[in-house]
Amino acid sequence: MTESVRIVDSADVASNAVIGDGSSIWHLAQVREDVRMGANCIVGRGAYIGTGVVMGDNCKVQNYALVYEPAKLGDGVFIGPAVVLTNDTYPRAINPDGSIKSAHDWKPVGVIVERGASIGARATCVAPVTIGAWATVAAGAVVVKDVPAYALVAGVPARRIGWVGESGHPLTRADADGVWICPASGTRYIENDGALSKENV
Repeated sequence: MTESVRIVDSADVASNAVIGDGSSIWHLAQVREDVRMGANCIVGRGAYIGTGVVMGDNCKVQNYALVYEPAKLGDGVFIGPAVVLTNDTYPRAINPDGSIKSAHDWKPVGVIVERGASIGARATCVAPVTIGAWATVAAGAVVVKDVPAYALVAGVPARRIGWVGESGHPLTRADADGVWICPASGTRYIENDGALSKENV
């Protein structure tokens, strides 16, 4: 770790975690063994980053979020307060014979969050799922299936209720069929067969 990394005294960061330049880890956060965190990341108070989690550059993990291994976060991912990224599809504390489960009795599965996506406060993503690039998961949603790029999903279980642009603003439908426009930037997007992409300029 370099001098540009800020880790407050109350944080618990494994000695072999790799923390990128300019990153900050705040009070009572825990960063486990073999984590690889990119540059300029922020891990908020009380957040948990599990063993071997990979984070890209410029990620924000807000207070009390739980990012369980083997999650992978792309560049510029936002994880809101108290978000949970799970890692056990069929959770049990014990085996059928009553013995307590050990690490050898189950296989962790991860949540993948692609570049620029945002997950709102107290949302839960039930692994294994992928949150597509620039998608937004609304606060309190429970995601149980993959979320397409640029999708806005909400509810329990989460369903797509619209599209969002790279600015994060909900897109508005243009006069042309299948064309959506960002009200903040004017960027145009094309919808085709349930997928959205930026219009070629």
